[in-house]
Parts: sequence; structure tokens; C-alpha cells
Amino acid sequence: MSDATALDHADAMIEQAWKRPIAELEKAAPRLPVEDAMLRAAMHHRSHLVIVSNSIAVHQDRLHALTRPGHVPAFYDLDRITASASALRAAYAESNTAVQMIRHVIDARELALTAEGSPNAQRVRAATARSSRAPHPLGLPADQPAPPSAAAAAQPVANRR
Repeated sequence: MSDATALDHADAMIEQAWKRPIAELEKAAPRLPVEDAMLRAAMHHRSHLVIVSNSIAVHQDRLHALTRPGHVPAFYDLDRITASASALRAAYAESNTAVQMIRHVIDARELALTAEGSPNAQRVRAATARSSRAPHPLGLPADQPAPPSAAAAAQPVANRR
């Protein structure tokens, strides 16, 4: 069985997709949010994965301490063991989800890069375009700014009894 963690797997995927070391990409991601939104998204998911990986390590250590060889758990330890095992399983599921999110971002990036010459290029560019302005309503082309939202006062709701 391999000792590679989900974080190692994610780092390898990101480095392979951008063809640069992860340390260099970590420095570039905050500076290039508009130029490479896919890198920013992948690094955001990676930072979440770092937190989840630390959580996995903590839950594993706690579970190993509660179930060490030669130790008979007390009655009140059973709840702690169950809670630790449950939290560990949840952290593993969260870790797998973060790796899948990174894979989806990389797949979307590859699709965007290969679609430049295809008929779907306009759709891919519109789907991956990021804007610092307000989000665009559905149906508006990506190159037109969104209309200003109407600021209306909230109407009081009548008490219906």
C-alpha cells in the first residue's frame, strides 16, 4: 500500500497541470486571480485539503492513543473511540471530495485550453471568464456589464395567524 496522502496526490496533479513546482504556484496564485482563475481555484481547494489532512492526522493519533495495544478501554472511552472513528471517516470523505474538486478544476482548465480552436471556444471562454464586476445575469453575454441592481426596501411581512 502506498504512503502517498491525498495532499501528495493533489500536489502532483497541480504540478503536472501547470508544469511548475507547487511552492512557485502558491506564490503566484494570490497575485494572478484574474489572469489564471483556475490556478486560484485549484490552490484554494488545495489549502482546504491541507486543513483536512491535518485533521486526519489528529483524528488518527487520537484513535491510536485510545486503542493502543495492551490497553483495555474504559466504558466512557467507547464514546470517544466511536466519535474519533466517525470524525476520521468524515475527514477522509472530505479529503476525497477536495481531491475530486481539484481534478474537476484541472479538467476544466484542460478543456478551456484545448477548446481554443473548436466551435465551442466562445462557450468555454464565457464559462471560465472571471470578472471583478457584479455577476452577470443569465442571458447576458460575458462582454456586457451587468445592470445595476435595484435597491428596494424590504417590505414588512404581515403576521398570519
